[in-house]
Amino acid sequence: MYYDDSILDEVRAANDIVDVVSQTVQLTRRGSNYFGLCPFHNEKTPSFSVNPSRQTFYCFGCHEGGNVFSYVQKMDRLTFPEAVRQLADRAHITLPSGGDAEKEKQKTDKRKRLLEANKEAAAWYFYRLREPKGDAGMQYLLKRGLNGETIRAFGLGFAPLSRDLLVRHLREKGFQDAEIVEAGLAVREEKGGLKDKFWNRVMFPIQDATGRVIGFGGRVLGEGEPKYLNSPETMIFDKSRNLYGLMYAKNARKGHVILCEGYMDVIAMHQAGFPEAVASLGTAFTEGQASLLKRHTKEVILAYDSDEAGTRAALRAIRVLRGASLRAKVMSLSPHKDPDELIRALGTEEMERRIRQAENAFLFEISVLEREYRMEDPAERTEFYRQMALRLVQAFPEALERENYLQTLCARYHMDVADFRDLAARVPAGGQAMAAGTGGTARARAGKARGEEQVKSQRMLLSWLAERPADYERIRADVSVSDFTDPFCARVAERMFPALEEGSFQAAALQDRFASEEEREQCGRMLNMPVVIGEKEQERAQALHDIVLDVIRRSYEEKLREADPADPSYLSMTIEGKQKLEEFSRRRL
Repeated sequence: MYYDDSILDEVRAANDIVDVVSQTVQLTRRGSNYFGLCPFHNEKTPSFSVNPSRQTFYCFGCHEGGNVFSYVQKMDRLTFPEAVRQLADRAHITLPSGGDAEKEKQKTDKRKRLLEANKEAAAWYFYRLREPKGDAGMQYLLKRGLNGETIRAFGLGFAPLSRDLLVRHLREKGFQDAEIVEAGLAVREEKGGLKDKFWNRVMFPIQDATGRVIGFGGRVLGEGEPKYLNSPETMIFDKSRNLYGLMYAKNARKGHVILCEGYMDVIAMHQAGFPEAVASLGTAFTEGQASLLKRHTKEVILAYDSDEAGTRAALRAIRVLRGASLRAKVMSLSPHKDPDELIRALGTEEMERRIRQAENAFLFEISVLEREYRMEDPAERTEFYRQMALRLVQAFPEALERENYLQTLCARYHMDVADFRDLAARVPAGGQAMAAGTGGTARARAGKARGEEQVKSQRMLLSWLAERPADYERIRADVSVSDFTDPFCARVAERMFPALEEGSFQAAALQDRFASEEEREQCGRMLNMPVVIGEKEQERAQALHDIVLDVIRRSYEEKLREADPADPSYLSMTIEGKQKLEEFSRRRL
């Protein structure tokens, strides 16, 4: 649902951030701000700051920051539209329903009916498990080591060996045949009748993060195929964007999430005291699932099966997690196949030890790569080193992080640090090793370093202006949007500078002007990043001058590098740029 800026401004203005945060965090006034223990990471000393004048928050420990919408999003694990609706309800503000109100209402009503059908089916399966005909299902669960409390907590059930018992039950409850099919609970036969989707299976209700039943997984009893059967994709069930067990794991507050392969692994982990376990839904781990996890954690520990298929799945998941900027580790389950088997064989203390000793994901990738080479053969060992260097450069474009891993790999494989560093320096991030002496990689690294420094000064300037918007008047003639060479900083400046010109800038409102979740979060962190301004006016003026000068200078240098010297305007651009730098460097703000 899209809400225009006027609606967002109204809802934001009606929800004072101090009041909202105070509902979950004990705040104490300190100067012009309020401080408390951060709700997003464990800490003993309050580093979580709420600024009532800017209507923003920032944690000096974990660096989360934003406005009242992003706070509610992070705290309650909501999407942006959900957070807007929640705060609108809190302030008794009626939100617009959208373009076609009747069509929107029909869609909402249909979703509600499908959710109600799934809820009713879950209850029906739950009670069938406890009947004499469900004893086979109950015995299966008990033999797998589950106790009655766990079976109840996860709402496990049983689909009896029948043709249409569930269909008839749902009809009696007032559901139409079309609704039953659309909910994924039945299939149409050729003759037009309905047949239950699941039969002779132990049933695992699949819930979304808010606890609503959106689908099912069924494990066949006996030798039938498929062994596990999931609900089809429906209006309310998207396998690629949901995770089994997330409703419980999101409140575990363990600092990580354990990603398993199957339902039973998750349930066994929870029963053993590891509520942070989740599983993908019968498919390979997806980008959508990684985005969902990113709302709840920064670190994921993979607990995939220890066989070859599990290893391949772990390698795929690592790449997805890395793409989502999530830290990943891999837990060793050997000699056991899966978490359920390990817990039953070795107990919870051993599982805790395995979690603590989970291997860094990149080092796991290298250990798997090593299996492809006969290390006693000098030629194959050399090729392994080349491939390891290639993986290193591809995985870690940041020089400092790459160097840390380089040192670790050298220690593990007894390599000379200087030799391996030289090998890595001749491997560009794009792929094949380069001939020594080309200088391509060095130029790429130098270009990246320049880019990082440019972004740093540009972010500092935007953070400064968010903190002290009145200072824009002092630099407005010297800095323009075109001076921001970083694309995201430029987009922030495009939205910020006109508001500063009009005197209507609000830091809390700016991040809501971005459409994507990722950009809103990025903007919230950047604008609330603390900048050391200084106590005395002279110190503040000098600090602002230095930041602006750096932005102008680096922007000029970057434009000069990209320009063609043969262009007739190249000379005039060079002269004008130098004059601007010289004039500003002599100025006092």
